[in-house]
Amino acid sequence: MPKLKTKSGAKKRFSFTGTGKIKRKHAYKSHILTKKSTKRKRNLTYFAIVDKTNLNSVKDMLVK
Repeated sequence: MPKLKTKSGAKKRFSFTGTGKIKRKHAYKSHILTKKSTKRKRNLTYFAIVDKTNLNSVKDMLVK
C-alpha cells in the first residue's frame, strides 16, 4: 500500500505544540477589519487549540 500524503492545505494551517496538541489560527482576521473593535482583533491574533470534536478529522488530514 502506498504512503498517504498530507493534505497540503492542512499543513499550512495547523501545527503541533510540544505536547502533541494541534494549534490553529482564528478566523475573521483577514479583511473588513475597520468595523471590528480593537479588542476583538487583538484576541483573534493568538493561536487556539483544535477542539476535541474536530481533532480526529484534522489528524486524518495531517497523516504522514
